[in-house]
Amino acid sequence: MRYEYLTGNIAIAEASITAGLKFYAGYPITPTSDIFEYLAKELPKHGGHVIQFEDEIASINAVIGASWACAKSMTATSGPGFSLMLEALSLAVITETPLVVAYVMRTGPSTGVPTRSGQYDVLQSTYGFHGGLVIPVLAPSTPQEAYDLTIRAFNISEMLRTPVVLLSDAVIAHTYGKVAIRERSEVDLIDRTKPSVPPDAYKPYDPVNGLVPPMACFGEGYNVLVESLTHDERGYYAPRTDVQRRLMWRLYKKIVENSGKLFDYSSTYLDDCDYALVSYGSTALTANVAAKLLREKGYRACSVKLKTLFPVYEDGIVNLLRGVKKVFVVENNLGLYYRELRGVIRDKEVVSVPLIDLDVPLPQEVVEVIKEWL
Repeated sequence: MRYEYLTGNIAIAEASITAGLKFYAGYPITPTSDIFEYLAKELPKHGGHVIQFEDEIASINAVIGASWACAKSMTATSGPGFSLMLEALSLAVITETPLVVAYVMRTGPSTGVPTRSGQYDVLQSTYGFHGGLVIPVLAPSTPQEAYDLTIRAFNISEMLRTPVVLLSDAVIAHTYGKVAIRERSEVDLIDRTKPSVPPDAYKPYDPVNGLVPPMACFGEGYNVLVESLTHDERGYYAPRTDVQRRLMWRLYKKIVENSGKLFDYSSTYLDDCDYALVSYGSTALTANVAAKLLREKGYRACSVKLKTLFPVYEDGIVNLLRGVKKVFVVENNLGLYYRELRGVIRDKEVVSVPLIDLDVPLPQEVVEVIKEWL
């Protein structure tokens, strides 16, 4: 292990190398381009390949193809680029293709302020693609968390055969922090499960035992079908209700039934708390300071930082906040994740604290809003 001062973006790039990244495809876009540039220099030293494509559509499709060639694969983008990737993300979901998308949010909508921050895309990150399912979404708030959660994103992707979104923002992307960088031998890495049956008995979408099918890659001697249409366990197009039901429920359950394993958070003062400030990403840093300021004023406040945004682990969140009287959801947007939590936490008042700031909202702003409610 070694320690370096890195930005959040470079921490993501370093972590992807640690996780075993072998193929990166992308298109330059602020504020993610330095991930691309760093990997273009460093990944070939580790036996990987970096390619710039003509746009984000080609990039995400190349990442899907590389994953089916057994290469751990990733791309990175921001709001406008992610919008272009959504059709291919649907393809990755139905074909159960492991990949990671580093999504670094910036001010929107449209081109907004490309060099500044915001948390406007939190719902798009999992609900943007068509099909009604859910993509796991992890949200770091510091460069160290960007490093750690990138490795976790690759592990989840391989374990569940799914795309995973690492949802950062422009503040984290370009903020320096001390990061512990580990060697691959120091990290527990998960690789996709391979078939245990001979090629003539293999069915590409048969989970055998459980919900996640073993995954053979091109060139391994197996009959591999990457079918975007509703398909049976063999991968053959089967436009029947029973097949669609079976496929949809399995794709849904393999993510949602692992919610407890995927759930990650940190907290401050939670054991002695009446008023919880729940946040994520760079705004969690603001909420943490605001909780301290509120305690200095006599309010028993605490901060809860969610590192896993989706799937929403309802039982975990309810139990986590069971002892508090009121929940304040602090975000740098119009109150988007608040919409998720108000449907989960039904035994106490949940209040939105929507703050719009091109950088990081000030803790004093949070304090003033909450004091009005108290």
